[in-house]
Amino acid sequence: MPSTTYQLFRAAVVSKQQITCRYKGLYREICPHVLGLTNDQEQVLSFQFGGLPPSGEWRCMKLDEVTDAAIRNGEWHTGMTHSRPQTCVKDIDVEVDRS
Repeated sequence: MPSTTYQLFRAAVVSKQQITCRYKGLYREICPHVLGLTNDQEQVLSFQFGGLPPSGEWRCMKLDEVTDAAIRNGEWHTGMTHSRPQTCVKDIDVEVDRS
């Protein structure tokens, strides 16, 4: 059964909504893009846009290290296409529809 955090992130991916949370104790503003499992661990590939250089950064996050997660409305952020495939999430459950 997916965790409550996983379910919240899943809803955000499907609806292209931002999430605010703490990861390893640090405040994050992110747009989750890919959600699923890696080695039976819930993980998400997100684009972090708050508190970083203007271009933002991609983040691979283990959901068991995420606290205080909340969905919020706001502009959707994404990064440039990677030159190589993502390796954060091996068994993808859901990913952002880029159309």
